[in-house]
Amino acid sequence: MCPNAFPDPRAGAARALWPLDPAVTFLNHGSFGACPRAVLEAQQRYRDQVERQPVRFFLRELEPLLDAARLELASFVGADPEDLVFVSNATAGVNTVLRSLPLGADDEICVTDHGYNACRNAAEAAAARAGARVVVAAVPFPIEAPEQVIEAVLAAVGPRTRLVLVDHVTSPTGLVFPVAALAAELAGRGVDLLVDGAHAPGMVPLDLRALGAAYYTGNCHKWLCAPKGAGFLHVRRDRQGAIRPLVISHGANSPRADRSRFLLEFDWTGTSDPSAALSVADALRFLGALLPGGWPALRAHNRATALAARDLLCEALGCRPPAPDAMIGALATVPLPDAPSSPPRLDSLQDALLERWGIEVPVFAWPASPRRWLRISAQVYNERSHYERLAAALAALL
Repeated sequence: MCPNAFPDPRAGAARALWPLDPAVTFLNHGSFGACPRAVLEAQQRYRDQVERQPVRFFLRELEPLLDAARLELASFVGADPEDLVFVSNATAGVNTVLRSLPLGADDEICVTDHGYNACRNAAEAAAARAGARVVVAAVPFPIEAPEQVIEAVLAAVGPRTRLVLVDHVTSPTGLVFPVAALAAELAGRGVDLLVDGAHAPGMVPLDLRALGAAYYTGNCHKWLCAPKGAGFLHVRRDRQGAIRPLVISHGANSPRADRSRFLLEFDWTGTSDPSAALSVADALRFLGALLPGGWPALRAHNRATALAARDLLCEALGCRPPAPDAMIGALATVPLPDAPSSPPRLDSLQDALLERWGIEVPVFAWPASPRRWLRISAQVYNERSHYERLAAALAALL
């Protein structure tokens, strides 16, 4: 295998734009993101605006500001603004859809074994309330082709399937799932698709109109680098009437006719800090200006870094990449030797990497102990030397 090459380094210039600890080699952007200084400053300006005159802000200024931020985000993800609302994060978006669905006894929700644990829990809770059940599609890993994802999901879909929940980019395995092809297959079977796009915005191109999924939720605090607390839920127009926010508030009986019930309910669920959502547009503009080619160049740079770093680590570990290049975005997972039989904690290697080497990177069991994996992230502030340091640390610790 010819290894992928690292792109031209950008980390030297980009690192100073983030308030990251200079003593830590940060290779875990995927877990919680990291917000640039300029975006944090924009968020603080919104907070100052709130506190300068709270009544004026919430009653007169908030709605047009939300509309402006929604318009920019909708343009970025290929959506109509009227179909998109802000939520705190993708897990909240998944819960919103699951708690709105009128499931019946013996209905089925289909998920995959690569899904995010929090959202799997939400599906199990929704099914338990209704007497329904969760069916798990086993997607192979290592994996050879994206078609295996479609085959696994369709094999688990049956006449009782009400909803399929899949990740666009899987959290434990870092795979880009073929959600467009899957959406088309499920539409032909009359089954709705809920896409957990926690990692996708900013990592892969999005066109939610073309995708056509009934529901799509994503985070803005990960690869868009917005402040924590900014996420979105996109609901296809023909499904909006049934979807209610997790908190029912004034919008439920508002007499206004100038806005849809969907926007009226979701845009006001009570007094909260809206600064993260309002800062999404600032994050989009800031990151889009980092490289001459804008967002396409940034996505390509991060993907090239992830592929090259994965190949470097696989060579150091003496293993093959567990997924084809076509299924990699800005995350990549590599196998590690099985965990020791009696460690104090399975993530003791993760602790050692941080405490002894100053490297923040996740090590986790999947699908169950003793099998374990290491997942790297690639953001524009990362460079080859960061992954070389990780390879050296693994050689010493393993």
